[in-house]
Amino acid sequence: MIVAHNLSKSYGEHHALNNLNLNIAPGEIFCLLGQNGAGKTTTINCFLGFTVPSAGKAEINGIDVAEDPQGSKRHLAYLPEVVMLYPKLSGLENLDYFSRLAGFRYSKNQLQEFLLKAGLPGDSINRYVGTYSKGMRQKVGIAIATAKQAKALFLDEPTSGLDPKASNDFSLLLKTLAQEGVAILMATHDIFRAKDIATRVGIMREGQLVATHAATEFSATELEKIYLETV
Repeated sequence: MIVAHNLSKSYGEHHALNNLNLNIAPGEIFCLLGQNGAGKTTTINCFLGFTVPSAGKAEINGIDVAEDPQGSKRHLAYLPEVVMLYPKLSGLENLDYFSRLAGFRYSKNQLQEFLLKAGLPGDSINRYVGTYSKGMRQKVGIAIATAKQAKALFLDEPTSGLDPKASNDFSLLLKTLAQEGVAILMATHDIFRAKDIATRVGIMREGQLVATHAATEFSATELEKIYLETV
């Protein structure tokens, strides 16, 4: 579902990405670990079509992102560190708006069900998003991904700034999406959260994917040790 073939991106002499090969299947959660500047966000941006690769290609559901960016976008959803929503619209109105942009029209009851399934409290659905916590905004983002029927989900530091309960709630949502067949690529600094939710964990350094491990291979402490030795 999410495939990188020798994906590279250079800025002059600086190689932000260097021959990245990656294959993430439906139902898999792949967490990318690495220091700032390791290439995690560049990787995601290539799949989103925000960054044009210097070589290689990024594919979503068999579609080359560079050749057909609009076609690939029909299959994906993206949650950045801060989900951009309209603060003067309610959670339901935001969901309705972004669903319509993606070509979907749902009844009010259907929109409410998406939000409730994403864990948004019922008494918050019709409140302005400007009053929401970050965790609540993330839940609206998950509802949007579900309403768009996204087959691939990209996340960049989605748990940064969340309290432990909100972070745990968010992890449970991602596991549910994976069980429903969504392929998920998440860039994070949170080693322990990655260990908890990932199917596989990749470690990046200087634009290269230098190690890949099944999350079940190690404890969180062992994974932290491997990460520190690798970067």
